[in-house]
Amino acid sequence: MENYIFKGKFGLERETLRIDKNSRLAQSPHPFYDEHLSRDFCENQLEIITPVCNSIEEVMKSLETLDRNARIILNQNGESLWLYSNPPHIDNESEIPIAQYDGILSAKHDYRISLARRYGKRMMLYSGIHFNFSFSDKYLETFGTDNNTLYFRLLKQVSRYSWLIVLLTSASPMYDLSFDKDNTQGTAFSGFSSMRNSRRGYWNQFVPQLDYTDLPAYIRSIQNYIKKGVLFSAGELYLPVRLKPRGENSLEALLSGGVDHIELRMFDLNPLEKLGVSQKDLEFAHLFLIYLLNKEDFDFTPELQKKAIENHQKSALYDISDVMIDNVPIKESANNFLDEMEKFFAEYSETHDIIAYERRKLNVERICEKIKSGSEMYV
Repeated sequence: MENYIFKGKFGLERETLRIDKNSRLAQSPHPFYDEHLSRDFCENQLEIITPVCNSIEEVMKSLETLDRNARIILNQNGESLWLYSNPPHIDNESEIPIAQYDGILSAKHDYRISLARRYGKRMMLYSGIHFNFSFSDKYLETFGTDNNTLYFRLLKQVSRYSWLIVLLTSASPMYDLSFDKDNTQGTAFSGFSSMRNSRRGYWNQFVPQLDYTDLPAYIRSIQNYIKKGVLFSAGELYLPVRLKPRGENSLEALLSGGVDHIELRMFDLNPLEKLGVSQKDLEFAHLFLIYLLNKEDFDFTPELQKKAIENHQKSALYDISDVMIDNVPIKESANNFLDEMEKFFAEYSETHDIIAYERRKLNVERICEKIKSGSEMYV
């Protein structure tokens, strides 16, 4: 009988900024007409959206093809891609043109204007990788319950342990000082291994407390924030993991049609990788999701939700020597988690190297040579 544990559907969304020959934000309109080469917040923020694929290898090949096609057009325009999660130098926010949408899509433009007023345009320049995954129906059937229940249980587990992915994939400790203030020169050490996952990153102006009783209650609790005007839409709920429906992404579609896949949103762009993401890290994320789906369910109380966000942000610190996860040093907690994964996947030899690859990262010391000021570091 075929083993369906590793089967599923995979997709990637990669955000990157378009830059000119001077490594400044390109001021040209979005030059692409391919539905897989879209925009995010601003005109100069390219979002590559792969089609749904049957394996991580296939999704990486798709990303490579789309990346190559995009670069051909950009090269013709004297532009390239900025493969860092933190943006390049900007003089002021006038260099960040909000994505233009007209006609029946004009609400998208209005929504982005509202975000800019609430958070400022700069924060919207953070770029990263979103990893989308759905399990094989055959595998989900082995649990003997409905898919919504399983994905909802997984949502809680990933939210609780998202700090591990941040710890293992952070890649943005440096930033341009113009991110803080107009007309400022220089590159600085942020104190974080990932700014976008840190307390300086993508977070709401309040700590969400959602109802994790079941999927309908969860959706209603998000809708309540929208009704109160605290959120413009569900898309403004800046948490590191989301459940998505098939087709139109809305709470109504999620409630009526159910969960189609889960989205992990915490991956930094990796500047050491040509495509901005390591295939090995995605393979680990796949195992991470399989393992967490098999963990025992728990009550995700408001206190645990708050702790999960705190742990996520703490794991983005560059100096993690004093960081504790549930009163255990973070590296020890990570090793313990990987030990549990190894036991779970013991009979699957193909997983051993993937887990060992991530474990080796925990043995690398984070060394940062600072200049005399003690607060800035130039590269």
